[in-house]
Amino acid sequence: MMQDHTLYSRGGIITERNADYATVRVRVPAGALSAAQVKQLAKISEKYGDGSLHLTMRQTVEIPHVNPDNLVKIAKDLEKNGTPIGAEYNEVVNVMACPGTERCKYANCETIDLARKIDARVFGKELPIRLRIAISGCTYMCNSPLLNDIGIIGRIRPLRVPGLCTGCGTCAEYCKQCAIKLKNGVSVLDESKCVQCGICIHSCPYHLLKSEYAHYQITVGGRRGASPAAGRELVTVETEEEVVEVVDRIVYWVYRTAWSGRPLADQMDEIGYDRFAEEVRKEFGPEVPAEK
Repeated sequence: MMQDHTLYSRGGIITERNADYATVRVRVPAGALSAAQVKQLAKISEKYGDGSLHLTMRQTVEIPHVNPDNLVKIAKDLEKNGTPIGAEYNEVVNVMACPGTERCKYANCETIDLARKIDARVFGKELPIRLRIAISGCTYMCNSPLLNDIGIIGRIRPLRVPGLCTGCGTCAEYCKQCAIKLKNGVSVLDESKCVQCGICIHSCPYHLLKSEYAHYQITVGGRRGASPAAGRELVTVETEEEVVEVVDRIVYWVYRTAWSGRPLADQMDEIGYDRFAEEVRKEFGPEVPAEK
């Protein structure tokens, strides 16, 4: 009987150094799993692998040392568990996200449900290159969205109402950018240094600072590796729905224009990033000056 190797074409099936075995990567948007799913993954690993699980940098799970003869069975069990086979090749891979407002006191936006929405729209789409997406709830950017092909960052612009500041200095103490100073008994913000992290709003003991503009900053073209590069700011939008639409546009642009064999960061100008960015900004948000 001829063996079916169809599953080998899936990005989540990774041939190991010992080619007699494969590692199975799982699809876990935002790295969020229920305890029941984790228990079932352990059982699947014990049944088909070596009983171990590997947590990857991209917030997903790998089951090592799987016999390729069992790929069809393990794929069915993973699908039933709500943790289907993931992605690794030239496609949209696992969407990363920090805990967001669900748990992090510094976060400015919800992230996990947003990651699931983006996952549902673009995960696994075949592309000329591998595409990485990361969502951060604030500008501390614990999961390095600027070093991903698509970065999404939650930001809020602080609003100071004249006459209300008590001059306690708490916001100035907490501001890591040194963008706030006390002058004549009130806090004064240096807009040129402010990164819109929102920490001054969260830290104000009297709740006198408010949010003027909650939004998502979307960047394109970040890169990790030996020659890291920060992504370029594309646009800022205000809703999750707009984030998903912009991400979908970026993925389609990459699909239509990018060349294989080179990171997106290395070919942005060649494939017409400035023109693409102008079109996106006209449709989705306030225009941001293009990078030179």
